Amino acid sequence: MEIFRLVFSPITVNTYILADESGKCAVIDCGCYDEPEFKEMTDLIEERKLDPVLLLNTHCHLDHIFGNRMFLDKYKLGAYCHVDEEMNRKNALMYAEYFGLTMEEPPEPAGFISDGASVSFGSETLTALHVPGHAPGSLAFYSKKNNAVFTGDILFAGSIGRSDIPGGDHLMLIKKIKSKLFILPPETVVYPGHGEATTIGTEMKSNPYFR
Repeated sequence: MEIFRLVFSPITVNTYILADESGKCAVIDCGCYDEPEFKEMTDLIEERKLDPVLLLNTHCHLDHIFGNRMFLDKYKLGAYCHVDEEMNRKNALMYAEYFGLTMEEPPEPAGFISDGASVSFGSETLTALHVPGHAPGSLAFYSKKNNAVFTGDILFAGSIGRSDIPGGDHLMLIKKIKSKLFILPPETVVYPGHGEATTIGTEMKSNPYFR
C-alpha cells in the first residue's frame, strides 16, 4: 500500500491518501481548506492515476472535514465516520465562524462505521478502532497487512489529543489508547492527524502521558 501525506489548512491537518497496487485509493480526513488546496490533492491523485473509492473521517472536528463537500462534488463520494460524531459535524460551521474561518455546510455522511468494522478499497482492508476521549466518535484505522494505523487526533508523536473540549474525556482517552492501540505490534507505524509519524513502541516507551 502506498501512503501519501498532504498537510492542509491554517490548522495544519494531515490528509492521507492510501492506494493499492491497482490504483484504487482511500482518503482519510480530507482537510483541504479551499479550492487551491483541493487542487493540490486532486493533482496528486491524477498524476498517480489513482481512483478514489472511499472517504473516511477519523472524527468530525472542522479541520478534518473542511474538504468533504468538495470531495463529494468532484468524486460523488460521501464520508464515513462514527455515529457519535454527528454533533461535531453539525457544529463544524459554528466553530469555523468562531475561529474566523469559512467553510461550507458539511454534507451528510455516506454512512457510519462501528468499532471493529472492516472497510475496504481495492485489495486493501482497514479495521476501525473506536477510541473516544478526544472526540466521542474518534476512530483509528488499522492495516495489519501494512503495519500502519491512522490515529487522527487520538495519538501523536510524543503527545495525545486534547480532551479539554466538548466531548473530551482525558481518563477515557488514556484508557482507550492503552486498550485499543497499545495492544498493536510495537513496530506499527502511527500516522497521526497532525505532525510526523511515530510507532506504537516508541509511544509506549517515551510518550510522557504514559510514563
